[in-house]
Amino acid sequence: MADTQKTIAKVAFLGLGTMGFPMAGHLAQAGYEVTVYNRTRKRAEAWLNSYPGSVAETPMAAAQGADVVFSCVGNDDDVRAVVLGDSGAFAGMAPGAVFVDHTTASAELAEELDACARTGQFHFLDAPVSGGQVGAETGALTVMVGGEVQAFARVEAVIDSYAKAVTLMGPVGSGQRTKMVNQICIAGLVQGLAEAMHFAQRAGLDGERVLDVISKGAAQSWQMDNRGKTMLADQFDFGFAVDWMSKDLGICLREAKKCDALLPVTALVDQFYSKLQARGGGRWDTSSLIRLLNQP
Repeated sequence: MADTQKTIAKVAFLGLGTMGFPMAGHLAQAGYEVTVYNRTRKRAEAWLNSYPGSVAETPMAAAQGADVVFSCVGNDDDVRAVVLGDSGAFAGMAPGAVFVDHTTASAELAEELDACARTGQFHFLDAPVSGGQVGAETGALTVMVGGEVQAFARVEAVIDSYAKAVTLMGPVGSGQRTKMVNQICIAGLVQGLAEAMHFAQRAGLDGERVLDVISKGAAQSWQMDNRGKTMLADQFDFGFAVDWMSKDLGICLREAKKCDALLPVTALVDQFYSKLQARGGGRWDTSSLIRLLNQP
C-alpha cells in the first residue's frame, strides 16, 4: 500500500449507496484523500460525518485533481449521468488518471466509456464486484476487472482497501462479462435452493436440520449458508434486491444473444423475478423466489 500511495494519494468516489458508502469509507481509512459525490447531498453529508474527506457538488468537481475516480451506481443510465456531460466526471479527469466503474452494467457501456476515456487521455476500467453489502462493509469484496494491464497495476492496491480478491480478467468489458457469469450461477443456485427448501417443508422434514446435514456435503454453497434459514423463516427484508437481480439478468440475457449463448435456466428465473416484482417484491432479497412456490 505504501508504494502505491506515493503515486496515488487523492481519489474520488461517486455514488454512496449500500455498497459505495462503506467502500469509500475503506479508502478514507486506508489513508487516501477522498472526495465523494452523491446525487442526494444528505447522503454525502452522512458519509462525511463518519469518515474524513470532502464532498463535491458535481461529479466533475469530485474528479478534478483525483488520481483515481471510482463509481458505484445503479445501471447504465446512472453511470452515464455521473460521467458524461459538462458536469460529469469525465469533464474533470486529468490525463493519465484512472476511472474505475464498480457498477454492474453492460459490457457495451464499458466499451463506450473506454473510447471516451481514450479521447480524454485517461484510463477506464470496468470493475463490478461480488460479495454484497456485508462484503462492502467488511472490506471483503471480490472485484473482477476489465482494462489495460498498466492501468490495473496502478489501482490494484487501492482497490485492495475494500477487497479480498482483485483480478484482471482481460480487456475492457471482461469485468462485466465475468460478473454476468457470477449472476448466472447465482440465479440457478437460488432457484435450486428455493425448490429444495420448499420440498423439505412439504415433505414434513425439519428444514434447519436438513440444511445442517446437506451443507456438510456436495450441496453446500454460499447461498445455502447465508439464505437457507431465512428462506425457511420467510424473511426477505434485507440483502440483494429482486429489482437489482432482475436488472442484472436482463444484462446477461442480452449479452447471451450477442454471443449466441443458451441460458434457458437464467431466462426462466428471470421470469420468476418478474412475478415477484409484480407482487410488490422488488425490494425483497433474491432468495424470496421460494414465495412463488409456497404461495403460488
